[in-house]
Amino acid sequence: MIELNADIGEGCDDASLMPYLNRVSIASGGHAGDAASMAAALRLAAEYGVMVGAHPSYPDRVGFGRRTLAASAEEVFSWVRQQTEALAEESLRLGVRLAHVKPHGALYNDAARNPELAQAIAEAVAGHDPNLLLVGLADSCLIAAGRAAGLGVLNEAFADRRYHGNGLLVSRETNGALITDPLAAAQQALALALGLPVSALGDERAQVRADTICLHSDTPNALKMAEAVHAALNRR
Repeated sequence: MIELNADIGEGCDDASLMPYLNRVSIASGGHAGDAASMAAALRLAAEYGVMVGAHPSYPDRVGFGRRTLAASAEEVFSWVRQQTEALAEESLRLGVRLAHVKPHGALYNDAARNPELAQAIAEAVAGHDPNLLLVGLADSCLIAAGRAAGLGVLNEAFADRRYHGNGLLVSRETNGALITDPLAAAQQALALALGLPVSALGDERAQVRADTICLHSDTPNALKMAEAVHAALNRR
């Protein structure tokens, strides 16, 4: 079955989602999270046998990491490295192995289109631990940079986000960018898992490669959508 993942440690009801997940990305101090929340998320994932990874972002708690910050590639490298190391320190203390790194929010979307930022992120991850997987938007610059840095990669697709016809995500500021209906999320996830095109903005269709499918813990109806998506993927 294709993976289902979520971003956690961001102040939502993570425990309810865990039975439906294979992998989680834990807020690592940039947009959210501190040592206590990271440790709690790691313990929760270990309890459910869910793979864990770091979720670094622009250091922007006010904007929840969903605003682009003017930053050099060197600054992005440093932020990703520092935040990954912060979670790695907690994981080592608790005996939980990190499996991946997945950028958050605006950093994720910027790296999908900007080869220089993507390279900085990939090199930060590889420099910390070359055995970590790099999770990025499917077939994006971040995936290419991860491969170039010698990392294993996971092409990520989304059950709760709308796409443009070119496979990029519709901005959250656009009306209808979020999918909040459990049935619609399940239908999109199933199409992604089967390699079928999904509905995109403007009556287009998007063909999106998916190794892992994400459902955000802060999306309205997240628990009901996780139940529906999990059931749909298990029926395929």
